[in-house]
Amino acid sequence: MASSDQRGLHYEQTLMYGRYTEELGAYAKEEAARLREAGVRRHSVTKRARSLELLENDKGRCAKCRICTVRCQKFLISCVGEDWIFLILLGLSMALLSWLVDIGIGICLQSQKWMYVKLESNVFLQYLAWVTYPVVLITFSAGFTQILSPQAIGSGIPEIKTILRGVVLKEYLTFKTFVAKVIGLTCALGSGMPLGKESPFVHIAGLGAALLCKFMSLFGGIYENESRNIELLSVACAVGVSCVFAAPIGGLLFSIEAMSTFFTVRNYWRGFFAATVTAFMYRILAVWNRDEVTITALMPTNFRQDFPFDLQELPAFAVLGIASGLGGALFVCLNRQIVQLIRNQKTIKKFLMKKRLLYPALVTLLVSTLTFPPGFGQFMAAKLTQMESLETLLDNETWSKQGIPEEFDNNSLSQAWKHPQVNVFVTLTLFVVMKFWMSALAMTMPVPCGAFMPVFVIGAAFGRLVGEGMAACFPDGVHSDGTIYPIEPGVYAAVGAAALSGAVTHTVSTAVVVFELTGQISHILPVMIAVILANAVAQSLQPSLYDSLIMIKKLPYLPELGWGHHEKYNICVEDIMIRDVMYITLNCCYRDLHDVLLAGHLKTLALLESSESMILLGSIERVQLQALLSLQLGRSRRLKYLRDRATAEKSVVSHPSSKDGSTMGNQEVHFQISTEETSFSSTPTPSMKPLKPALKRPSVVDCPTEIPMPTSPQDHCGSTLKNIFRVRPDIEGLEDDFDVDDDMTIREIAEWEENQLDEQVNFDNCMIDPAPIQLVERTSLHKTHTIFSLLGLDHAYVTSIGRLIGVVSLKELQKAIEGSVAVKGVNVRPPLASFRDSGASGTIMNNENKARDLHKLWNRRKLVTLPREHRASDSEESK
Repeated sequence: MASSDQRGLHYEQTLMYGRYTEELGAYAKEEAARLREAGVRRHSVTKRARSLELLENDKGRCAKCRICTVRCQKFLISCVGEDWIFLILLGLSMALLSWLVDIGIGICLQSQKWMYVKLESNVFLQYLAWVTYPVVLITFSAGFTQILSPQAIGSGIPEIKTILRGVVLKEYLTFKTFVAKVIGLTCALGSGMPLGKESPFVHIAGLGAALLCKFMSLFGGIYENESRNIELLSVACAVGVSCVFAAPIGGLLFSIEAMSTFFTVRNYWRGFFAATVTAFMYRILAVWNRDEVTITALMPTNFRQDFPFDLQELPAFAVLGIASGLGGALFVCLNRQIVQLIRNQKTIKKFLMKKRLLYPALVTLLVSTLTFPPGFGQFMAAKLTQMESLETLLDNETWSKQGIPEEFDNNSLSQAWKHPQVNVFVTLTLFVVMKFWMSALAMTMPVPCGAFMPVFVIGAAFGRLVGEGMAACFPDGVHSDGTIYPIEPGVYAAVGAAALSGAVTHTVSTAVVVFELTGQISHILPVMIAVILANAVAQSLQPSLYDSLIMIKKLPYLPELGWGHHEKYNICVEDIMIRDVMYITLNCCYRDLHDVLLAGHLKTLALLESSESMILLGSIERVQLQALLSLQLGRSRRLKYLRDRATAEKSVVSHPSSKDGSTMGNQEVHFQISTEETSFSSTPTPSMKPLKPALKRPSVVDCPTEIPMPTSPQDHCGSTLKNIFRVRPDIEGLEDDFDVDDDMTIREIAEWEENQLDEQVNFDNCMIDPAPIQLVERTSLHKTHTIFSLLGLDHAYVTSIGRLIGVVSLKELQKAIEGSVAVKGVNVRPPLASFRDSGASGTIMNNENKARDLHKLWNRRKLVTLPREHRASDSEESK
């Protein structure tokens, strides 16, 4: 065998180790071609080609058309299932949808401006139009979303993060949610409220990927794989960012940082390709609509390239980053406090629950009133939209250096920032402060919205404020080699936008988004310094905005281990696990099964050898146990019992004793009395209690093939269907004989079910997982967190030498990480406990006990066999 491999791979002996002169991939291709020529796959190829041969021999009029159709169908089926086709379709569709949403938002904003301009003669009518228009749009968005799909409310990124972690939230990936998200987002952003588009479009792209996977599954079964679809969902997150900022690299990096706990490397090229297609198509549509002359950056700037910044400016950039980190943590905290304030006030909560549309209307009314241009809005450039404000903030011109307001260019949008009574510093300060709390408040409205774009604009305004201050402090600019380089406040605006948005989202990729958004990378060093410092400050104070929303919504998501909390690394599994574990044993009866199912709603239950040994044999899904109980108490089994009883009685009647004639008479009388009691006796026996109502419902008593469906959307239905088909032959055999009437009374049915519950459970036809995820009691919290995050686990069993001693779920891990372990009364081990346990005497005694337990387990292994599926070959061998 070795010589044949050497000849096939062309092995050559060299001086030291030898080498293969042919690659393994090329050898595998040649071997596969040889096997095909030898006829290994000839049967399948012949079967597929037979239809084409029949069509080619056909001399009808449409024979050539049918041949062409079949070939095109084969080509489409073989190619449309490829990843690159899927990514192209996803990128093109999301770019087109983003462009259409921008058009809808632009129409809404222009309509508001048109009404404002047309009513200049009457300020009161101007105010009514300025306020009423956004209130109507926000109310419609909230009502439409609430009626069609409440899952479309909010940004959607917390739910996508939870889905990517492995938790099934299918209601968030439906077509109704897609429609509600798109229409609701268009109306919400068209109202002019300080809301964002980027986060909701991540959810929209995820919805588009999920719906496209369902469509593509018609052409290839590979898209029916749930784990692969989750990988494509992470690609959709990059597409969602790219179709908003036209930033493919920043979009992919943002999806990795903000969405994924562990990123699969094979998704890297998928994300790049799909995001590039989306960004290219998004900018092509702008050129096609004559909004742009050619493909350029979304916010092109012309910062100085030859001398972008001086070393004396680096401290200012660092201070800007630290201040942005504090601001980002304050924004997250303010948003969470507003939500908790509304939830904790029972009167306000009860009132808003009845009047769901009143809260968004009141918030919109407040924000619109404060931003009315002739009123307080004149001090914060309220006439400008978010994109127009960002465009002016990135301007190269220095506003404070010009001194008097008349020197502003009257044709530029920067004219909105001037005021005859206050200077630019007051205008920018008011803009930052007002937009800060307005954005945090507007995010709490029940409409599709995000916070990335408002925070991005606020960061740009804060950076512009710092840049204008630097320009005022250094009016002559920075001197270097006798050359004067003036301060560019637009650079500070770009740095501030990246730093504050990075602090709120806990990402560094916002720096790359700024580079692609502005089209310049010359200021990479100050931007990265500010973003890293902002992240360091924000992460030490508050969780990210998306993690905060996950905590508010109480989604089943595992938080990250915070840095700086070293005491959490000394916690072990035995400190946080649940010791009172629900389980079933190998020799349990159906009554025990019934009690366990009624006691809790666990998805899976542990299967043990016995209650004394506590040896873990595996785990069984809840739906499998429900199927066993339903089959044991079902109508089909009761009919079989009646048929067997009737057959036994008929056999006794048909063979009377010839020696004693009275025997037959007695038998006939006994048979009649028995039938009479069965039909009419309804007095319950005091010693026999009636069965619980759960076992008397028609779904269990009257339906022979019905198996209770899982109560949780996380339960897997494939095993249920397989179990249904597995027990179908027995049911079909019972349904062949319909001459037995089900004339049992309720009392007799209860007695029969009580007897059935006392029988031992037969696990032969039950799907058992023989290797559930297990941890030992000394597993650290850090390692447990890594295992849960990497594998997407919901729970894990804790064993000691094979014995089940506890279970750990996401809930216990969340409590341990969030620091509420001691509050719940869990005994947290001190840091030096591991050193005390590792003493000489304790170690010897421990090893002796473990060795003795291992010997017992080794001697018992021959006596314990796992239940397995019943096979026909096994029954034949036993015969």
